[in-house]
Amino acid sequence: MVIFSAAAMLFYCLALVLVTSRLFHIEGPNRKAVMVASGLAVIMHGFALSDAIFTADGQNFSLTNVISLVSWMMALAFTITMPRLKVIIVVPVVYACAIISVALLWLLPPQYITHFDMHPELLAHVVLSLMAYSALLIAAMYAVQLWFIQNKLKKKQMMMSPAMPPLMTVEKQLYHLIIIGFILLSLSLVTGFVFLENMFSDGQGHKAVLSIIAWIVYAVMLWQQYTVGCRIRTAVIYSLSGAGLLSLAYFGARIVKELILN
Repeated sequence: MVIFSAAAMLFYCLALVLVTSRLFHIEGPNRKAVMVASGLAVIMHGFALSDAIFTADGQNFSLTNVISLVSWMMALAFTITMPRLKVIIVVPVVYACAIISVALLWLLPPQYITHFDMHPELLAHVVLSLMAYSALLIAAMYAVQLWFIQNKLKKKQMMMSPAMPPLMTVEKQLYHLIIIGFILLSLSLVTGFVFLENMFSDGQGHKAVLSIIAWIVYAVMLWQQYTVGCRIRTAVIYSLSGAGLLSLAYFGARIVKELILN
């Protein structure tokens, strides 16, 4: 796993340099070179995750492994969509998070063994939850970048270049991500209610409550956008609030149990 982790961090760093060095250039970064570097990073990251998660005792879904898996899914999504990606300025954040997550995978390997082969319905719930969280976390980064660009343009501190898409295009992509994440979150909650008997017990109640509150936040956001319209600043607040609630739901208690108490 050490070789795969080191290779993944090296190629992520290369992709990060390729993007940031020409981030605001009129032609933008060399997308083919970025895609090759990030593609190799994602492959190496995947091998490292496979070694870390699939063990002889079962599936190791420790906190660091789950964080790294979420970062891998985000990096994979951006790598696949790189040729047609409109908002390139969010990419450095994704690759930086991936580098940190691989380092955590390597340096902090606590154990949290599960057996999905005995409970496939639990696997479906976990996959939907991780996909929803990844999509909504990307949406939160889109919202922050959208707000940043708007503020800079208002203060005339940054000129629009041909490489930078119109704000309306970025905003439309933001809500597309919110809708996808909202659907996945809805499915994850439904599978949780249907398949998990202890969803509100055994120390799991806070996850369900926080996830439901996050679902309400996104529902109100979408309702406001498609009825009266939602300002960019308001969209940022909604997006960050929802992503923060989901982060607390998925990782809050496990950070204390696995990293602090141990």
